[in-house]
Amino acid sequence: MRIIISGGGTGGHVFPAIAIADAIKRAAPESEILFVGAKGKIEMEKVPKAGYKIEGLNVVGFQRTLTAKNLLFPFRLAGAMWHAFRIVQRFRPQVAVGVGGYASGPVLKIANLLGIRTVLQEQNSYAGVTNRLLAAKASAICVAYENMERFFPADKIVFTGNPVRSNLIQSRIDKTEAKQRLGFDPQLPLVLVVGGSLGARTINEAVLNHYRNITAGDKVQLMWQSGKGYYESCRQRLGEGSKNIQLLPFIENMDLAYSAADLVVCRAGALTISEMAVLGKPAILIPSPNVAEDHQTVNAMSLVQREAAVLVRDAEAFDKLGEVINQLMADEDKRKKLGENIRFFAREDAAVKIAEVVLKIGST
Repeated sequence: MRIIISGGGTGGHVFPAIAIADAIKRAAPESEILFVGAKGKIEMEKVPKAGYKIEGLNVVGFQRTLTAKNLLFPFRLAGAMWHAFRIVQRFRPQVAVGVGGYASGPVLKIANLLGIRTVLQEQNSYAGVTNRLLAAKASAICVAYENMERFFPADKIVFTGNPVRSNLIQSRIDKTEAKQRLGFDPQLPLVLVVGGSLGARTINEAVLNHYRNITAGDKVQLMWQSGKGYYESCRQRLGEGSKNIQLLPFIENMDLAYSAADLVVCRAGALTISEMAVLGKPAILIPSPNVAEDHQTVNAMSLVQREAAVLVRDAEAFDKLGEVINQLMADEDKRKKLGENIRFFAREDAAVKIAEVVLKIGST
């Protein structure tokens, strides 16, 4: 069976897509899988590293603020559609899977026009515009949250959960060992700060404002992924910083980082929440305000309502993040409760379920 998997732009789209491909390959080793992403985005690096072929479209998203770039959007979209048509026509897939991101729309639209069956994966609790537009022609829509009938035809919805990186599930490393392997003191608690694969300006600024208070007295350690674009600036402003801080542009060994963490500070993207849930990690969620329909806040509130995470709004992070971190680090029982409650959202077999849907749709 030939399968196209399209989408990307951020790790939140790319890593679940790779997890789905891995599950398909385990279930049907003879399958041919081709990824289609956006040129210059993270998928063009991560997908080949995972052992899959990828082709890139010259496509960008529509800017939500007034900008001259939007004048070029129709022309770039037309070019991406033509390129997508050539890729789909040449590869001749039995099924096309859209995981969200810039490239997903053109490829799935072309697949629909050519009569190729499609499967959508909607990660968030508030469906994206592209998936809502593609839903009418989709054969199945895999979702991770309840009550998605408000966006999609009920008879097409399959509740699968969001897939997470397989190494996170397979690599159950002891916390003490993980801290040692990362170069931290195994006796001291560790706060892991991640702003997504690209980094997050608000989170970085908040950490710079509060790191002295957080690590005061050498009682707490900090592992901080700034994002490649922010790393040099953060490094210079941190200076010598503290012996208990590791600043990194990108964390390759997230299995180790998660295993070592006593508390995670992060955005509220769907992949991040799914990873926190599978691992049972207490988390402070800082939803990004720069996403469609403010869906990260909707994601976060789903957890907050079950006392499964703590919410700090983006506009409040610069002033409040240090205080909230210190309160949680002083309350082990609260962290334990958050870690237990977030497990309600865990779906370790999500990639397997989605692979089953894809293979079934592709064979009919």
